[in-house]
Amino acid sequence: MNDQSSLSRFINHEATAGFALVAAAAAALVLTNIGFAESYDYFLELPVSVQIGPIGLDKTLVHWVNDGLMAIFFFLVGLEIKREVLEGNLSSREQIILPAVAALGGMLAPALVYALINWGNAETLQGWAIPAATDIAFALGALALVGSRVPLSLKVFLLTLATLDDVGAIIIIAIFYASDVSLVGLGLAGVAFAGLLVLNRLRVDRTAPYLFLGLAMWVFVLESGVHATLSGVALALTIPLLRSDGSSFIHALEEGLHPYVKFLILPLFAFANAGIPLAGMSMESLTSSLPLGIAAGLVLGKPLGILLAVCACVSLGFAKLPEEATWTHVAGVGCLAGIGFTMSLFIGTLAFDTAAQIDAVRVGVIAGSVIATILGLAILWMGSRKAAA
Repeated sequence: MNDQSSLSRFINHEATAGFALVAAAAAALVLTNIGFAESYDYFLELPVSVQIGPIGLDKTLVHWVNDGLMAIFFFLVGLEIKREVLEGNLSSREQIILPAVAALGGMLAPALVYALINWGNAETLQGWAIPAATDIAFALGALALVGSRVPLSLKVFLLTLATLDDVGAIIIIAIFYASDVSLVGLGLAGVAFAGLLVLNRLRVDRTAPYLFLGLAMWVFVLESGVHATLSGVALALTIPLLRSDGSSFIHALEEGLHPYVKFLILPLFAFANAGIPLAGMSMESLTSSLPLGIAAGLVLGKPLGILLAVCACVSLGFAKLPEEATWTHVAGVGCLAGIGFTMSLFIGTLAFDTAAQIDAVRVGVIAGSVIATILGLAILWMGSRKAAA
């Protein structure tokens, strides 16, 4: 009973955070298009410096958000994944096989759709991973609008699928979006990570030593050319599940971080990356290969990949549909998984660096996510009404 109550609280928490993301993204869009575009850009480009003796970091505010604050988000994601693997929805074969297969299909198909649309254009083809991501907060927030019309097992399925999707996104970032790698920086980061493993083996259950070495690892990873957010995941993997008194160390950190990540860091990221100037936008700018590939990947690739993967898994007898769920439910959830937003925007900032390309990424991600939301809710709503009749 406690486990189910805890899961329900987590889902509702994620759903509420989705609405905060919508508000932040809407604020960025409004400000950019009612005469405050220069102020918006000036705010994001503010130089922020941190200096400790001879060591210093000098970056713009938007880089601190994308490289620094998002590392905390990935730390929280890493904690959630580790806890789920050890004692949650990813801890047994029966629980993990269906959402795992669905997550794989839901990453491969959007990437393929994007690649087909951008085939022959080496410059835009590097964004193939953008539509492969799912935004947990937005997806669960959208599913919450359907309320009790869908079974809890379907919400657990979406939560697990999106969590595994995050694992895939982390692997993709680590392998495909590192640039000009410094072996010295990676070596120093490895030393810091080794120190964290020693803390874990010694069963140290105080937060400060982990944060000190984790911060050092973040600096070294940042300077190595590998994206700094991966240090957050690496730090999370070294956190012990339990304290010496038997209480959950990971759960305590999650509870402490959740409000700041979901209601401050992610909305700030959305605000910093969703500002699209709509003036002069035409159908050509909406249907060029980059935004079209992203939107098509999210709207068509995601549900198609998830449906085909689940169909194959169930037909071959490897798993069953979630309890009380129907194929209509799976189709609706497949569409909601096409809400890429935060993760898709983040991968877009890694794949491209010019202002025009970033704007095109924003157009594709936002358009695709909005359409995926509408389709998913419509399918789930019609499915629930049909079941009731």
